[in-house]
Formats: sequence, structure tokens, C-alpha cells
Amino acid sequence: MITTEPSDARVQVVVSGTTIADTAHALLLHETGLPTRYYLPRADVDMQRLVPTDTTSTCPFKGDAVYWSADIEGTIVPDVAWSYPTPIAERPEIAGLICFFNERVDALLVDGEPLARPETPWSTPAGAR
Repeated sequence: MITTEPSDARVQVVVSGTTIADTAHALLLHETGLPTRYYLPRADVDMQRLVPTDTTSTCPFKGDAVYWSADIEGTIVPDVAWSYPTPIAERPEIAGLICFFNERVDALLVDGEPLARPETPWSTPAGAR
């Protein structure tokens, strides 16, 4: 089961020591058996730090996803973020939002507090494929 809810908490994403996202307009996505995911408006993400990859995936509950790696001063963090450009009809609220793997970033901060890093099948880039 999937539910979403807007959040006005400040959400920051730090990759290789650099804050590459900072928003007070996150959409929280709760999916049974998975950690809460923070979907962020593209306008609040430093898209110049993200490089599109060839990685794609399909979720029957969300649709077809595309992925980005982060490039921080030449340090590449592979497949660190994803988005559903055209999600399934039941999930229009996530269209175009950017989500980061908390498993792969230095920190995902919510109101200044780091979230615990979950262990999931996506804890390494190979698990994302």
C-alpha cells in the first residue's frame, strides 16, 4: 500500500559533503515494507550536480523511473536519485519530483536531524537495477 502526504519540514540532502537539495515542500511517500521516501520539487534540487544515467526501473505502484548520479567536484555517487516523469494514473502527485536514496547519501536531514540510514536492496547501486 502507498500513501503520500505533504510536509512543511525542512529537508536537506547532503552528498559528498555538499548540500544538493534543500526544501520545505517535500512530499512523503509511505510504501509498505520500505522506508519513507522524501520526494522533492526539482526547483529545490541542484540539478547541475545530477547527471542522468541509463538506469531505469518499473514499479507497478508508481510507474517507470529514471535515475541520476551525483557529480560533486568529480566524485561520482552512482544512481543516487530517481524520478517518475510520468507516473501511473493513481500517483500523479509524484510526477517530476526528485527522490534520493537515503541509503547512498551522506545525510538526509529533516528539520536539521539526520535520518537513520536504512538497509534495503538499494543500499548499493547494483541493487537499484
